Amino acid sequence: MTVLIQRTAHCQCGHPIFFRNHLCLHCGRALGFDPDQATIMSLEAGDEDSHVATWRGAGASVAGRVYRRCANFSLAPQCNWLVLQSEGVHQELCRCCRLNRTVPDQSIAANALLWNKVEIAKRRLVSSLIALGLPVASRVSEDTQQGLAFDLLVGAEPAAITTGHEQGIITINVTEADDVTRETIRNAMNEPYRTLLGHVRHESGHYYWGRLLDGSRWHDPFRMLFGDERQDYTTALQHYYCHGPALDWENTCVSAYASAHPWEDWAETWAHYLHMVDTLDTATGFGIADNHLSLLQDPFDESVLCCNDQEQVRPDQKFLSFVNRWSGLTSVLNEFSLGMGLPDFYPFVLSSGAVTKLHFVHRFIEAFSDSTTPPAAAT
Repeated sequence: MTVLIQRTAHCQCGHPIFFRNHLCLHCGRALGFDPDQATIMSLEAGDEDSHVATWRGAGASVAGRVYRRCANFSLAPQCNWLVLQSEGVHQELCRCCRLNRTVPDQSIAANALLWNKVEIAKRRLVSSLIALGLPVASRVSEDTQQGLAFDLLVGAEPAAITTGHEQGIITINVTEADDVTRETIRNAMNEPYRTLLGHVRHESGHYYWGRLLDGSRWHDPFRMLFGDERQDYTTALQHYYCHGPALDWENTCVSAYASAHPWEDWAETWAHYLHMVDTLDTATGFGIADNHLSLLQDPFDESVLCCNDQEQVRPDQKFLSFVNRWSGLTSVLNEFSLGMGLPDFYPFVLSSGAVTKLHFVHRFIEAFSDSTTPPAAAT
């Protein structure tokens, strides 16, 4: 597997550095994440004036690239992403922070920690979206018609703000950055997994459904696999919360909530695909041995693939390797979690029907190739 993002690298001093670092803990050298290069890197101090401090990439692959710190570096988000000097002195925010339309009121001291936790999750999401070649443009300042934006809101009560997506705006209930609040909601909703990162990945699925899939040549194949999204959404959700998930959801969906409506099935499947890509990418980047397949009694085979059509002459062995590696790795990681007295790392069991939907998402993303034109779909 090719590593999409270098979440670990080595400082110029030779010591390891990581995705979230802004400073080498060994030598004190400044660090920053370049989303275009998809890597964390060492920096060399450049020219300084009364407005900005500039830095130069210290590695050979980024020689000559001049950066500034994101303006949120010294604020609550503590953002370590870099802004290319060539983007102009008026572009103060990085590609992730400029997606924010509304941020928590910083006159309230408690909001700083909550905002920081949300941004950690959001940076993880956005770095993956960029690396996968998906369009990531700010609805606030770059693409006011089709771009993406976040409203990070804090309500007087935890239930006052509903996390969701509408017309390119993802709303996040920042109160859920508080662990006790989020765990209370998770138990009340009877969910095996509920995290900030899971929220932003799920809601990004809704965004890209409308941004790329709706009305494209992928639309009819989507309906054949996920169902007809024209069924009333509000009624479907009311039925789910009153009567629970479909009885056979485990045979067709990645989670119980995915059975509520085709839109939720897509968003949940999309989020799980991003979970899988990022975790396997990280494992590969850290050189974790890929020897867990022997734990699988029944590895997934070609029967789970969604469409072996003319565009895909050969069976998709790449995807089968991907999903089987995931199953093997999570078997081990679940045991690690249990060994520490924690819940399962990945508290889900993927059925053949769910894997077929994951393959659809995989093919859709792979076909996209960083263009504003939706990819040609399977027929």
